[in-house]
Amino acid sequence: MAALTQDRNTTYREGVEMECPVAGGTKIYAGSLVCRNATGYAVPGADLAGVKFLGVALEQADNTAGADGARPVRVRRKGAFEMAASGLERVNLEDPVFVVDDQTVGLSGQTSHQVACGRIAGFVSATSVFVDLDMR
Repeated sequence: MAALTQDRNTTYREGVEMECPVAGGTKIYAGSLVCRNATGYAVPGADLAGVKFLGVALEQADNTAGADGARPVRVRRKGAFEMAASGLERVNLEDPVFVVDDQTVGLSGQTSHQVACGRIAGFVSATSVFVDLDMR
């Protein structure tokens, strides 16, 4: 595409939320971590090869009876969300965390595939932390 030669009315979005098509045979729960699979469809967060973190589901999306993309899910890509964790300490503040499953995050040594989802922004307990998605 050639460079501009006049002003352009560029479409703008905040980028905080986005809609993603859900993989067929899949149910995503509101408040869960959401990834995209190797073919580009939203799936529940998991420590799997080939997935990439998208955000936190703002709503439930039940596509268990549909084909790939038959239903979308809205995800929030920015902010700090309280998620389950295992064996974390206050000293882990600001450490990067990775997807364990659709509600749990872990440190680097606690996951196999290192699906990055953010940094610890608040320590609640050894089993609960706030994850800042903006810092991923």
